Amino acid sequence: MPHATNAGTEIRYEVDAPDAGDGDEAVVFCGDVGLGAWQFGWQHAALAGPHTVITPETRGVGRSDAPPGPYAVGELAADVDAVCAAEGIRNAHLVGYGLGGMVALTAAASSSRPASVALVGTPPAGDAYNPDGVWAPPADPAAVEGSLNGLLSLDFREAHPDALSRIAEWRLAEDADRETYEAHRAAIEGFDLAGRLHEITTPALVVHGTDDTVCPATAGETLAEGLPRGEFHGIDGARHLVGVEASAAVNDLLVGWLAEHAAGRFE
Repeated sequence: MPHATNAGTEIRYEVDAPDAGDGDEAVVFCGDVGLGAWQFGWQHAALAGPHTVITPETRGVGRSDAPPGPYAVGELAADVDAVCAAEGIRNAHLVGYGLGGMVALTAAASSSRPASVALVGTPPAGDAYNPDGVWAPPADPAAVEGSLNGLLSLDFREAHPDALSRIAEWRLAEDADRETYEAHRAAIEGFDLAGRLHEITTPALVVHGTDDTVCPATAGETLAEGLPRGEFHGIDGARHLVGVEASAAVNDLLVGWLAEHAAGRFE
């Protein structure tokens, strides 16, 4: 598994379909607070092949280094930039979930490398985001299973009980420990781009579950309204893990978005 280094911190990542599209362009996932790479599975399958897809493991998660916290969103954005630099990616299409959306926004505000951003369940400032609603101690199976009640709609949970079991298993195996969660939480608490959104001219797709209890849909609407090139798409009835329970709708949005904004798009 390749790695990139940012100020002494090693970030592990995976590259899929490296021969797809332009060699200096890729879709890059940015992860939510304390979650393992499992969170990208539903979108990864739709995007890898037509595009080169890079999946970093956020610092503190998986095989990436876990330096002592607290972390800052700027550090996490620099981690992603180091990964892109290591792979020679000049045009990165960042797809961020929650905290990862904050990372993508920060990268767009500070670097010319992001060619577009897709922001899922993301606010313009950390005070509109409840990280306690996302993470659960991976050493506590009951807590992990219980957390899914708030992250996924009742309709989805009743229709897909087998999926719940698989997600719980992945979370127990891959999610961060409490120390890393607290470091990620500090990054969220220190995040605020609400007053600078007008400066971010990168094309931005904003996707939000209308019943998200971690980050209300009004925060996503405010985000899209504040971004000069922001587009808001609400997914009716979905909660924070909208990319899981409404994967077909989210994938359609992402595929269409990349067809418009990626130079090396799949024809």
